[in-house]
Amino acid sequence: MTFEIDIGFTSLPGRRNINEDFCAAMLPEPGSEGMGSIAAIADGVSAGGMGKEAAQTTVTSLVRDYFGTPETWDTTVALDRIIAAQNTWLAGINRRRQPAMGLTTLTALVLRGQSYTLAHVGDSRAYLLRGGTTVQLTNDHVVPHPDFKHQLLRSVGAEDHLMVDYLQGDLHVGDVFVLVTDGVHGALRASVFEASLGQLTESGNAQDASQQLVSVALTAGSLDNATALVVRVLGLLDATLQDVNRIAQTLPIPPRLKVGEVIDGLSVTAPVADNGINVIYQVKYVAPTPGTDVSVLPPEGAELVRGGPSRRSVAPTPGSSGKRYALKTLNPARAHDEQERAMLAHESWLASRMQTGRAAEHLVRLHEQLPSGRERSAFYLLYDWHSGETLQRQIDRGQLFSVQQALGVATQAARALGQLHRQCVIHRDIKPANLHQGEDGVLRLLDLGVALSGREPAAMRRLHAGTPSFINPEQWGYSAASSDGPEELPDAQSDLFALGVTLYQLLTSKLPYGEVLPYQAGRYYRDPQAPSRLNPQVPIWLDHIVLKAVARDKRRRFETAEELLLALERGASRPLSAPQPTPLIQRDPAAIWKLALVLSGLFNLLLVYWLLFLPK
Repeated sequence: MTFEIDIGFTSLPGRRNINEDFCAAMLPEPGSEGMGSIAAIADGVSAGGMGKEAAQTTVTSLVRDYFGTPETWDTTVALDRIIAAQNTWLAGINRRRQPAMGLTTLTALVLRGQSYTLAHVGDSRAYLLRGGTTVQLTNDHVVPHPDFKHQLLRSVGAEDHLMVDYLQGDLHVGDVFVLVTDGVHGALRASVFEASLGQLTESGNAQDASQQLVSVALTAGSLDNATALVVRVLGLLDATLQDVNRIAQTLPIPPRLKVGEVIDGLSVTAPVADNGINVIYQVKYVAPTPGTDVSVLPPEGAELVRGGPSRRSVAPTPGSSGKRYALKTLNPARAHDEQERAMLAHESWLASRMQTGRAAEHLVRLHEQLPSGRERSAFYLLYDWHSGETLQRQIDRGQLFSVQQALGVATQAARALGQLHRQCVIHRDIKPANLHQGEDGVLRLLDLGVALSGREPAAMRRLHAGTPSFINPEQWGYSAASSDGPEELPDAQSDLFALGVTLYQLLTSKLPYGEVLPYQAGRYYRDPQAPSRLNPQVPIWLDHIVLKAVARDKRRRFETAEELLLALERGASRPLSAPQPTPLIQRDPAAIWKLALVLSGLFNLLLVYWLLFLPK
């Protein structure tokens, strides 16, 4: 669904000669849709004489400068930086002119992805109309006394340090946001104002709704400027990474689940994996009968957070009952680790992004919506369950792969990696345990938990992730020029090296550089043996492909997945030339010094022998 909003505003001076209210909205330019849309309203303080200018400059700078902030910033960070800069400028002017002249309230709304962000200072207000219910989103920063209710406790430009209220929440199609100054909400009784807001859902468009609100306020005898800005949400963009991360930090982590336990209508049928960080269960959706509790209560003594587990009835979803899924979440021991939550949120966001491209054929589908139709009571990922097994399980069972089977695996994996790399995604953990051979004949890449997309958390980027035996030499600090250089970040060739190691293992049941334990570093002091020496059925042309894929020198390896795929598909018809063995000086740059040490030792022994035993 495309992002679509309807914005309308009306601002009238009312019984005053000057209109010191100001409002504005701005939509993103093509290519900047990820920044969302922004709307803001301000009410200048008239006592100082420059309230109009303060309101105009504050709103104008905010809506314009917002789109100049980096897209990687959280919305609250972007708003806070801009508002703080404007406040510093106004406060500097007011220090030189006493009493203060340029003060204003400010209420700003950003709609981005599938969430909204609200920034608020002063007594202008923001309301949300959703499903026939009206909610006031802001609190007035005024003196809590009826006789002084127009005296502001906070305003932009009053002090050097400004405290801004921020609020974030989910967006739904049909939401209506209403931003008004005190000339509108202050002129009407609460019941009359809410009744007027309720009629907005029947209005034809946002502009008519804003005019209606201002008209009602002025008719009721408003003595101040009257401004109303109405935003209707007609469609949503896909969830942004910030949306997913916000949900990940808010929802609780499920407790350790046992077979038969139910969470959100998903019954656990079997535990699948637990590596100490993530836990994976096989679950089955069971459509509940009306009145049945389909959630899991938090452990005894746990706090029930906003958006957390709740007991409520849901209607069954026809046709979904009995379908199996894979549920992935954090180990309960990691529930308070914000970085681990952020990494799982990145996996969720990346998996959902990959479902729209050609790579989706070789990835497992992620379900953003639960089969029950309800919202999640906890933070977890729900993937499709595919019959079949991983290549690692087949290896552990003692299965031997024929040359044709290994070629089929490598061809599908290379094609899948090419599709990922074209979208600037690095898997970073290709190995038999993450290659799933489905009963439908499709090879699927599992576990995007440590994948790099350019939007991953900084802690995950610095993490030395992957399985040691499948990590390319550069990530250990080995290069063609030196065996003790700086470690390189993984790239597309890292995935291709890991795929080459996987193909080598399928053909020979061995690893080209030996097994590396998790607490060890890889060692690359020799070239691997040709697969045909360990398995005579491997043809020479395939020897050349495998040895090129796992070469120590990065420059001798395949540069792209398409190059590897082309070599596999051509096979014996256009074989690659035999790779040259790596010179000793490249395999071990210290070899010349070792040789010099041996020769020096021999020379010294001969010299000692000559001094002691030969006649003088």
